[in-house]
Amino acid sequence: MVFYRGVSAISRLRSRAVQQSSLISNSVRWLQMQSSSELDLKSQMRELIPEQQDRLKKLKSEHGKVQLGNITVDKVLGGMRGMTGLLWETSLLDADEGIRFRGMSIPECQKVLPSAQSGEEPLPEGLLWLLLTGKVPSKEQVNALSKELAHRAAVPDYVYKAIDALPSTSHPMTQFASGVMALQVESEFQKAYEQGDVHKSKFWEPTYEDALNLIARVPVVASYVYRRMYKDGSIIPLDDSLDYGANFSHMLGYDSPQMKELMRLSVTIHSDHEGGNVSAHAGHLVGSALSDPYLSFAAALNGLAGPLHGLANQEVLLWIKSVVEECGENISKEQLKDYVWKTLNSGKVVPGYGHGVLRKTDPRYVCQREFALKHLPDDPLFQLVSKLYEVVPPILTELGKVKNPWPNVDAHSGVLLNYYGLTEARYYTVLFGVSRSLGICSQLIWDRALGLPLERPKSVNMEWLDNFMRSKR
Repeated sequence: MVFYRGVSAISRLRSRAVQQSSLISNSVRWLQMQSSSELDLKSQMRELIPEQQDRLKKLKSEHGKVQLGNITVDKVLGGMRGMTGLLWETSLLDADEGIRFRGMSIPECQKVLPSAQSGEEPLPEGLLWLLLTGKVPSKEQVNALSKELAHRAAVPDYVYKAIDALPSTSHPMTQFASGVMALQVESEFQKAYEQGDVHKSKFWEPTYEDALNLIARVPVVASYVYRRMYKDGSIIPLDDSLDYGANFSHMLGYDSPQMKELMRLSVTIHSDHEGGNVSAHAGHLVGSALSDPYLSFAAALNGLAGPLHGLANQEVLLWIKSVVEECGENISKEQLKDYVWKTLNSGKVVPGYGHGVLRKTDPRYVCQREFALKHLPDDPLFQLVSKLYEVVPPILTELGKVKNPWPNVDAHSGVLLNYYGLTEARYYTVLFGVSRSLGICSQLIWDRALGLPLERPKSVNMEWLDNFMRSKR
């Protein structure tokens, strides 16, 4: 019952937010109401960018001195948590409601974004169009973008050689990030900048070319890493008749219709999560130095590989399997409570629970649960995940140290992948990384289009803080 009360609360919050957002006339969400028959995404960007550049200039000139909040010592010492300090156009995270992509919630995206002819989940290409333009694309526009991405997906041989230079036992994220760095050799932005014949107001154009090439190629590189590590190096080539998510599933070696649907959903919901998380912020920070999208995204991947960020989805499945190994699949709720307390008392955390910003159940968890209820309701690991939802939040609440005792996206994703045969948990963060290419690259294009400056916050030492506090007495 706890889960359904949580879902009900989320539904009420979504409804309230939709009503409120309709009253905000200056929101970029108005763009979603616009329509265009233009099939070329870059042409739409050329139309949108000048008005958004003017909008930024107006905000800066008219409201540049308005204070957004106060910085406390806690924030300085606490990793700048909660400090408002970045412009991130593609998505916004609400502590209670969850993520909105260009103003649209995940259920709204599932409803209005085009899906595959044989499926129900949104196509990632449709979300990419939404992130870049703020507009909901037509099926024809998404089909055109699918073909364009397939056309851009050729990966040079030296990228594979760079990966092959690493031991096959290297962590998948190490191999993936190395492949992305090798792709940088063909950066259009770097060439344009070195030639010096592109005005800074047009920096977004070679950035766009790099970003679309990168988005197109990362599934090819990622699947190569997977096949190299786990399938004796047998490579499955891209099928240019498939959409982005289905192609990724196909190149990994999973061709069931449900797995393709799961990959479409997974790439969509993992694509972006505001700009302050480690991977998004790392990409933005490096990009602010005018580093090209390959360098910026490689930095983002290195942040994503950390145990406190993207590596968590790997940890969740390994922890769940340790529960099964010790207690069996038919574990009772009382046994599960004991195991959770055992984990906590050993100084560890329950992976997949809690979030740096969210204070309710992650909507990305909710949509994955809905997928599982539809396609794998009797799977033992899914049933265990459901029991954990009932057991873990009350324990974390009783512990009193956790601001958010609810599950996040990582609490569910591994179980779905495991069900369809992708059981190699060490690889899961690579899947997350492929998804993040959509959000991070979309924002990098807008960073260039808006001429956002080098990111350079001020730092202080503890002596400075001590002296400052004494001066206040």
